[in-house]
Amino acid sequence: MSRRSHRRDFLRAASALGIGTWVSGGVSAAATRRTSVYIMTDMEGVAGLLDSEQWCSPESRYYDLGKEFLTLEVNAAIEGFARGGATEFLVADGHGWGGINPKLLDPRAELARNWSPPPYPFSLEKDMTFAAWVGQHAMSRTEFAHLAHTGSFSTFEIAINGRPVGEFGEMVLCASQLGTRTIFGSGDLAFTKEAKDLVPGVETVAVKRGTTAGRGDECDSKAYAKRNLGAIHLQPERARQLITAGAERAIRRALADTSFGIVRLQAPYEKSVAIRPRDGQPKRVGRASHPSDVLALMNAPVHYEPIKK
Repeated sequence: MSRRSHRRDFLRAASALGIGTWVSGGVSAAATRRTSVYIMTDMEGVAGLLDSEQWCSPESRYYDLGKEFLTLEVNAAIEGFARGGATEFLVADGHGWGGINPKLLDPRAELARNWSPPPYPFSLEKDMTFAAWVGQHAMSRTEFAHLAHTGSFSTFEIAINGRPVGEFGEMVLCASQLGTRTIFGSGDLAFTKEAKDLVPGVETVAVKRGTTAGRGDECDSKAYAKRNLGAIHLQPERARQLITAGAERAIRRALADTSFGIVRLQAPYEKSVAIRPRDGQPKRVGRASHPSDVLALMNAPVHYEPIKK
């Protein structure tokens, strides 16, 4: 049985038990026209989330508040998508330690977390209608970004077929291979510029803007983690209002215009990963490749070696 068939059977069973509003917002609505939205989430791109040390890990002073801020931004996006015609919502908790508070999550949504290996595509199923991002940060080396990184602060750069990509770009390529169109992203201003550069036509909402100039190429891992802390934030409630409006615009545009949202690269695929110096280790670079499959490329092991000066 495919994952998509398994999910469809689960939704039917849940509806029969009277819990359909929790898992899908009403299966009967989906019976007339199914429009599903996959929402990848992260914490560092959320309005009001000021830094990583105090907000983003279980031992952080404001971790629970940060999870609340993220979850409410996700709910704001779900509301906008629903107003525009979406009927199903799958929220992927993409933050390392977890960023979604299930108790606060919109009852119309399903929640995906703790993926079996290999992780990609993080519960995104083939031919889900649309993909969106909430709380997303810019990739490593991005100027005027807030808390920029790719996977971790140790990563200097990831490139696919020579093009630098961040966490957003990696999943956009996965979604494109699966036939899912990328239509929306919210986060810091630098991320929204990155998204528009990769996916022409994508709808974006900036909820804060970084104020640190430069790319930080001189930094090792520890220094880079503390580098891009300066930012100017929208008040969280105002940010959520803009996210709702942006999500509604995105889905209405996407339903009316099928020309945007798919990004394709020419096979074969090659990924290079450069790692910053850390704990006495020099800067390293690793590579992986696949002749035809982006998902397989993302899940392929990367073999590292020191960069020779």
